[in-house]
Parts: sequence; C-alpha cells; structure tokens
Amino acid sequence: MIRLDGVTKQHGKQILFMDAQMGVFKGEKIGLVGPNGAGKSTIFRLIVKEEQPDGGQVSIDRGVTIGYFSQDTGDMGGRSVLEETIAGAGEVADVAHELHELEHAMADPEKADELDHIVTRFGEVQARFDELGGYALESRAQEILAGLGFDPEVVTGDVGKLSGGWKMRVALARILLMRPDVLLLDEPTNHLDIEAILWLETFLRDFSGAVVMTSHDREFMNRLVGKIIEIDAGELVTYSGNYDFYDKQRLLAAAQQQAQFDRQEAMLEKERAFIARFKARASHAAQVQSRVKKLEKIEVVEPPRTRKVVDFDFRTPPRSGEDVAKLDHVSKKYGNKVIYEGFDWLVRRGERWCVMGKNGAGKSTLLKLIAAATAPDDGKVTIGASVKMGYFAQHAMDVLDADKSVLETLQTSFPLATQGTLRTLLGAFGFSGDDVEKKVKILSGGEKARVVLATMLYDPPNFLVLDEPTNHLDLWTKEMLMQALQKFEGTLLFVSHDRQFLRALTNRVLEITPTTRHVYGGGYTEYVEETGREAAGVS
Repeated sequence: MIRLDGVTKQHGKQILFMDAQMGVFKGEKIGLVGPNGAGKSTIFRLIVKEEQPDGGQVSIDRGVTIGYFSQDTGDMGGRSVLEETIAGAGEVADVAHELHELEHAMADPEKADELDHIVTRFGEVQARFDELGGYALESRAQEILAGLGFDPEVVTGDVGKLSGGWKMRVALARILLMRPDVLLLDEPTNHLDIEAILWLETFLRDFSGAVVMTSHDREFMNRLVGKIIEIDAGELVTYSGNYDFYDKQRLLAAAQQQAQFDRQEAMLEKERAFIARFKARASHAAQVQSRVKKLEKIEVVEPPRTRKVVDFDFRTPPRSGEDVAKLDHVSKKYGNKVIYEGFDWLVRRGERWCVMGKNGAGKSTLLKLIAAATAPDDGKVTIGASVKMGYFAQHAMDVLDADKSVLETLQTSFPLATQGTLRTLLGAFGFSGDDVEKKVKILSGGEKARVVLATMLYDPPNFLVLDEPTNHLDLWTKEMLMQALQKFEGTLLFVSHDRQFLRALTNRVLEITPTTRHVYGGGYTEYVEETGREAAGVS
C-alpha cells in the first residue's frame, strides 16, 4: 500500500534518513519508534506529501486513502463538536455536503431547466453516500466522541470553547470517522485518559485497515502492533512482533554485535602488537607486510549504537511522620456539581496511592486539596508532621521563567549545587550537551515537564503528589522516571493513564466514581484482578 524506497531526508545539517526502506501492507498494525527528533513525524509528513524526500521515492498504491492525525489541530470554531467531527471525515463529508446542495437545487424553481441533470447527479451522489456509510455517519460520530470521553452536552456545544487537549480529541475523532485504508497516528494517546485509551485500543484492534503509529505508551503499542519500525541513525530497521519483542531483539542484537566487535578488537590488537614488535626486524619483514595487508582488507565491525541513558542517584528524602495526609469530612463542589461530600481518607508513610476514576470524577481536585492548591468547602485537610511535599501539576510548567536556560533554572533553585551535578541530573532527564543552554521559552511541553520533574527530584521531598507526570515524556525518559520512583523511599500519590507506570509504582488504589469511593489494599495489578477492569467504569 505504501513504500519508501531509498529515501534520503535532511533537515538543516541533520541527516534524518539515508537510503531508508519501509513498507506498509494491508491490515498491518505498525509501531514507529526512535528517540525524539529522529524523524518519526517526518515519515508521516513524507507519506502525506507535506514534505518531499531529498532522494528516493515515496509511493502509494492507487486509490489508497490515508487519514493523518498529528499534534496540530488547526483552527476550530463556529461549529458544534459533532459538526466539526463530521466535517473532517474526508470523502464522506464532501459527499454529504454535495448531497445537501443538490437537495436545495432540486427545490429551487430557478433551476427547473437543470432538473434532469440535478436528479441524475443526486442519484449518483446518493449511491456513493450510501456506499460510504453516510446515513450512519452521525451515529458513528456520536459513538466515537462518546468513546473519547465527550459528554452529550459537550458534543452539541461550540468546539471553539474547548481546551487544546479536548480539541486534540476532536481532531482524532475526525480521523477515526474517516475510516481510511491507512491510519497514520502521531501520539494519539497524548491527551487521553485511561478510559479513552482503552476505548481507542478496542477501536483500532477492530479496524480493518492498516495503522502506523507513534506512541509513548508502551502498553498501548504492545497490545496493538505486530511490527516495529525503528529509526536508527538514519536507517529504518524492521522487527516482527510487538514493542516488548522488539526491545528484547534489539538488546540481543546489540549484545551479539558487541561480542563480535570485542572479538575483532582482540584480534586486531594482537596483530598490531606483532607489527609494532617486529616492524624493525628484517628477518620478519615478509610476515609484518603480510599482516599489514591483512588488516587493510578486514571489514571493520562497528560497536553497537547504544542510547545514552544517564542514571542519577537521587538523594534519600527525610523521614516523615506516620500520618502523611488526612481528610476529615471534606466537601467540595464546583457550581452545582458536587465532587466530594463528607470524604474521610488517610495516607500513611510509605504508601503509594494511585487515584482511579473517569474524567471529571475529581482525581485532580483531590490532589489539589492535599497540595493546598484549592480549599475544601467544608471539612479539613491535614498534612502530617515532618512532611515535605512536592506537587507536580499540569500548570507547573507555566511558572517557569521563559527567559532562563534549562541549566539556569536549576541553578536558581539550587545555587550551592555544582554545575557538574546539575548537568548529570539534566542528562538523566534527556538534556545533554548544549541542550542545557536552551531557553525555557523554546521548549516543548514534554521538555518543560522534564525540567520541573528534575527540579523536584534533585532535592526530593518525602511526599510526592503527581498529576499525570508522564504526559509528553518519551519512552526512555518515562522508563528512567519510573525506575527512579521505584527507588523513592517516601510516600507517593499520583494520577496517571500509563498502565506500565501504574503497575510498577502502586501498593494502594483509590477508585472514585460519582457516587462512591472505594479503597483497594493492593496495587494496580491487584485492582485489575479484583475488579476485572483496567479503569473505573470500563468493562
């Protein structure tokens, strides 16, 4: 369906691809992986002709339709959420528009002399509309929007009033409604909660077309893809299997190449030593010359390319009292919507709580109450003795000084720390070399999140309150953060839609529904086993 043959692409001085090859075949589910900046999004733009290769060819079979979801939503406004979704549904939306105009034309007395032509065209367009499933278009759009978490009253409201994250969901709904032959999905789970991710998983599993996706959600990729294409130093390397299989195969291949490299290096060292020892002796001249020629003909084995992952030794936080946070008969509402009423809850030292609940259930509100970012309408929130809290919220990135560099941001927070220590810390969070000199104002959302997390964990508190800390983090930074938090010796309370993160870090679960709050004594794995579901309200 889609082929990249000998593709070369360069952005400025950076060579993204050199003679790269890949293919997408009917019904395949493919994960596209590689470090940030490797060129994953460029692959998508080459396929949809938003960019052209510098060399080679991108070919698409005749008649193949492509739906491309990117992180750029464009302008949205002036229509309802439902109308906006249907308007972007590709050919079926265009045919619906023409059908509507033809209906008006048939009723227009001034076009009576064109009626035969209009009626003929109406029949053709109506047949195509039916073939594309147009009469079920609105109900399918409603179903997709509900799956992505839209309440009925929001679906009929102005799309222009939505936040950026919800507009991203509308953009995703439009692409899914298209039902193209190939879906290109660039980070489709970025703005979704766990309930919407689970719905999307099911949708894509049942989708008969091909899917090529990038995702920072390892679990999402594992459950969907049967092929991984890795961007590795300008090449596109294909692996059969899901992400876990690819990860094992990549490590195995790297180990084999390292062993081959080590064997050759040992042999070369032996030959060089012989040459150095006997090159001045006439009696060994022929042997020396023979070995020099042998070395010149050897095809040198390169060492495996490894991703540089910096491990940072986070400090041990001070010990807190046994009772870390306590809610006594807490009530909270926004307008007429009651979030909590008479809520009693206790967090004890060493517990690792995740908060589960559908969108709008009050997960972020609970974290804000404990962090004193909002006050209860009634009742009391008490933070225990010797508790030093660190609170990561989505708006935490907004308070960074835009004119400071990444390194200056940390130096301001920790003036006594050495520059080497801070550079090591920033390396662990993906800022290496000159990256530490980047100004905050040019950072992406994910990069800003990494700066905030680095600042928080350099001198760690003993109680971490984290609201979606993995949003926009790439797979490797997420792995590093997860490993660091596994070693964290304090108390943890967090909201996350990342199931790998939830499984690795929890020993308690609080599930919130509109009418109840339920505590589960084990972690997320035990919660799934006990309830038979992966999220509140999802069977």
